[in-house]
Amino acid sequence: MQRILVIGAGKSTSVLIEYLLEQAEALDWGVTVADRDLELAKERISGHPRGDVAELDAADTSLRDRLIDSVDLVVSMLPAHMHPPVAQACVRYKKHFVTASYVSSALRDLDEAAARAGITMLNEMGVDPGIDHMSAMRGLDELRNGGARIIRFETFTGGLVAPESDDNPWRYKFTWNPRNVVLAGQGGVKFKHNGRYKYIPYHQLFRRYEPISIPDYGDFEVYPNRDSLRYRSHYDLWDVETIYRGTLRRPGFCSAWDGLVQLGLTDDSYELEDVATMTYRDFVNSYLWYDPDISVELKLRAYLKLELNSAVFDKIEWLGLLEREPIGLDRATPAQVLQKRLEQKWALGPADKDMIAMLHITEYEADGQRWRSQSSMVTLGSDPVRTAMAKTVGLTTGIGAKLILTGVIDHRGVVIPTRPEVYGPVLSELERYGIRFREDRQRVE
Repeated sequence: MQRILVIGAGKSTSVLIEYLLEQAEALDWGVTVADRDLELAKERISGHPRGDVAELDAADTSLRDRLIDSVDLVVSMLPAHMHPPVAQACVRYKKHFVTASYVSSALRDLDEAAARAGITMLNEMGVDPGIDHMSAMRGLDELRNGGARIIRFETFTGGLVAPESDDNPWRYKFTWNPRNVVLAGQGGVKFKHNGRYKYIPYHQLFRRYEPISIPDYGDFEVYPNRDSLRYRSHYDLWDVETIYRGTLRRPGFCSAWDGLVQLGLTDDSYELEDVATMTYRDFVNSYLWYDPDISVELKLRAYLKLELNSAVFDKIEWLGLLEREPIGLDRATPAQVLQKRLEQKWALGPADKDMIAMLHITEYEADGQRWRSQSSMVTLGSDPVRTAMAKTVGLTTGIGAKLILTGVIDHRGVVIPTRPEVYGPVLSELERYGIRFREDRQRVE
């Protein structure tokens, strides 16, 4: 019997564990779920005869190492900064390693050691990163193998609410890490457009959005996502004229979020001096000029240059940032105060469903003509547990584990899913679970 250890039983693991247990009987697997919350781990395996649980605090390196030494493959679903010690133990005990997170420099440094140990360390097996890489490479490789020259490549992903749960003015709710959403774009952005390198500082980022549409799902807007240039090496697009990665939101989001950025509410670089005595209204007012005879509402409109019936003002007001409600934190950065409020207002309700949307746009030359290809995927959650996020992350990670244990993926060392032997079978199996791309093509005049 081959044994799999899943470390972490958080929200994105529900479908992963369900998938591994579904496969366990036919492939003779045992699946152990380890988490510091033992009851949650038990809930995840739901009494399955091939499932087992372990109570594990990530700081307990002795128990962690014993668990790793007892299995054939480890799936780390811990926060990204906690992967390296797990990966190092996998090298030490010669156990395969799979995660949905980006390859960090600490993991990349293990490449040679992992290869010598004869193990595969498969990373970026989620939705973004993960399905985005695989679907992009499948399309790009098909075009290049047919003799096409790639001119432009743009790729966009967003975790959003399903249309039936789209019921607040922001048209957004948290479907993944709230802190990452609040801090998105900090550090600036760079990409390439029509042969020219472009750079956007953070304070301008949410003013530089573009409208797009996805078939059957309507209008969106997209803002640039960090360093697009590093994906030239991932996708072998060194000579491309345009390469651009972005994040999808519904129309109206970016202008309103820009208001929060301009106020300074997303800053995470310092702690507020008197947050313990503040209300949310005080919090906003602390970023506006002092004038006791002018209301916070009027000062806010003037500071952000908002019209009387501004949708931006309505969105900020809807968040409750002008209410005289105590913040209830003893210490916090501005971003942490904002995050607390957003977690209250943007929480998925018990009947809400989420949505993952992804879009690739490729322009290329073939047979003397220029073409534009659009590849889109939308996946909806089934319920608050089997969310679209849990499906796209969990199924992708689980399929990657299966392909290693069945010998389909036999490359040793650190691997990301841009290889045909990885993305081909993973995308094929995802289609059987309803995660598929719609392809549209038209000639560019």
